[in-house]
Amino acid sequence: MLKDKLDAEGPGPVDRLITWLLRRESEWSSWRRGLVGERRVGAELDRLSGQGWHALHSILLPNSVDIDHLLIGPGGAFNINTKHFPGKNVWVGNDSVTVNHGPPRPYTRNVRTEARRVQRVLERYSGMVVQVQPALVFVRVSALDPVATLHDVKVWHQQEVAALGPLTGTLTPGEIQTLYTIARHRRAWAEA
Repeated sequence: MLKDKLDAEGPGPVDRLITWLLRRESEWSSWRRGLVGERRVGAELDRLSGQGWHALHSILLPNSVDIDHLLIGPGGAFNINTKHFPGKNVWVGNDSVTVNHGPPRPYTRNVRTEARRVQRVLERYSGMVVQVQPALVFVRVSALDPVATLHDVKVWHQQEVAALGPLTGTLTPGEIQTLYTIARHRRAWAEA
């Protein structure tokens, strides 16, 4: 979805070149950086397929919102939101995130909300009780400092998502397949 938005609405190659030459930051630069981060995390998640995990990327929800990544496997279901802040220091609090001591951003609250939406969809169509773990994954940050009281949202560096591979004991192979089948259908997300 992010790539489609950039292709449809973003600046053309000449405008991007001028912005780069003048060393200007644009809204579209942020979107492109986000796309790079999502692709890197997506590649890490796709590597887990050999261990029984299924990753879905850019799940479109109503109102032009998307889920960056949904990972379903033996260790459970994870709603993953990716943030790409190369060389920045990131502090993750219970309700917000700051980058280089800047203004608070609602990433922690947002990923919780996304996880609840995913949970409602999976439970509605599967008839099962499904726990969906919200997670924030940061790409190429210099420092990542989550508060000790943050227990309900997982916070990882990009390379740490590989640690999910050996997790087991939460979902059976049949449950994994059921949830993955549901998650792959666009109609399931139409009213999320």
